[in-house]
Amino acid sequence: MAGVTRFGVSMENDLLKKFDRLIAKRNYVNRSEAIRDLVRDKIVESGIGDEDAEVFGTVTFIYDHHTRGLTERLTEIQHDHHAGIISSLHVHLDHHHCLEVLVLKGRHAEVRGLAENITGARGVKHGKLTVTSPRHLA
Repeated sequence: MAGVTRFGVSMENDLLKKFDRLIAKRNYVNRSEAIRDLVRDKIVESGIGDEDAEVFGTVTFIYDHHTRGLTERLTEIQHDHHAGIISSLHVHLDHHHCLEVLVLKGRHAEVRGLAENITGARGVKHGKLTVTSPRHLA
């Protein structure tokens, strides 16, 4: 394996046992591949300091649609950023709660800012941004 560096990792036995269970559950072939995936995930998530890097992402959020003005506010935010929203999914969870998933594309800083505007809106109960970029995965 040209271009590969081997290094050792030390960790507590209990943590290693939990890691090995995770590896088995996710069907990794070995610890090395699992560690590579964790490292790739953190590199992409951090944007490695490049706020201008193009990323793709999803923001998933749950909100109470009975919160006064929230539905209109969320629609306004999305219309203000329509160029960066590739797709959206809306699900009615119960009488009060909705779940939305937006698929986003754009500069890392813009995608993160859009997600923060949405998840920070009053009435949004929970939200999470997940980003990825083929550029950082080599």
